[in-house]
Amino acid sequence: MPHPATAIQETGAATAPHLRRLLEFVEPDRDDVCLDVARGTGPMPAALGPQVRHVTAVDATPAPSGRRDGRMSTVTFGTGPVRIAQDIDLPPGATREDVLPAEPRRRGPGTDAPRAGGPDGMTVRADATALPYRDDAFSLVTARFSLYNLGDPEHVLRELLRVCRPGGRLIIADLVRGNLAGPDRDRIERLRDPDHPGTPSIARLTEMITSAGASIRRLDVFTVERPVEPWLAGAADPAAAERIREALTDEVDGGPRTGAKPRIIGGELWFTQSWAHVAAEPI
Repeated sequence: MPHPATAIQETGAATAPHLRRLLEFVEPDRDDVCLDVARGTGPMPAALGPQVRHVTAVDATPAPSGRRDGRMSTVTFGTGPVRIAQDIDLPPGATREDVLPAEPRRRGPGTDAPRAGGPDGMTVRADATALPYRDDAFSLVTARFSLYNLGDPEHVLRELLRVCRPGGRLIIADLVRGNLAGPDRDRIERLRDPDHPGTPSIARLTEMITSAGASIRRLDVFTVERPVEPWLAGAADPAAAERIREALTDEVDGGPRTGAKPRIIGGELWFTQSWAHVAAEPI
């Protein structure tokens, strides 16, 4: 039976259980030189900062169509409280110059020049398929809930692996669906976000990582339950949010299945997602 998620106090700040789980999976080292690539801002640079030598944060949020300056305001992937419902066990020296931006290989007009980035709030703006860093610059590269939103995921993976040194680690954390599950679950995701790219199966995600040139070292797949309302706060419009709310409530009352396995917890409507943490090493 799932139990309520409780925050864990660490280095003066509360760390949510799902983030703590990811940090334990990452196994950061004091000698690690890290790169976090995200859609907008995220919690990883600040969480990793006290545990590694250096962190560089990249905001690779694609520019919306119609914008010419290549810029947009950052966004945060908010999970809200979660319950970890079930676990499935499945099968570091660098110099300062290593993490300084190299000349970008492809730069469009008006894009921001690279800047030093990290948990101090400074963030590099860059194309996730053309990162402005030298080959093998980082011992640890992370991408949390962003792989499918930064461009073609196969191109993004190849670029993340390019900047990850031999013997380093690439950590991908993202939504997945079971290998036998159909794509129906994506219907409510697309109601909330019409640009939702689809949820990959576990097999598809790992296949893409290996095809990009990496070896899978560890895999952590688990189910979480989330309250609906914080998630719906990011819906495209109120009408879409209400349609999702009605579909989930109908399922609780015995109606058609949505694939989200909703239920009432403490008087609130919750739903489920499957998350995966993948640790890979460049070949």
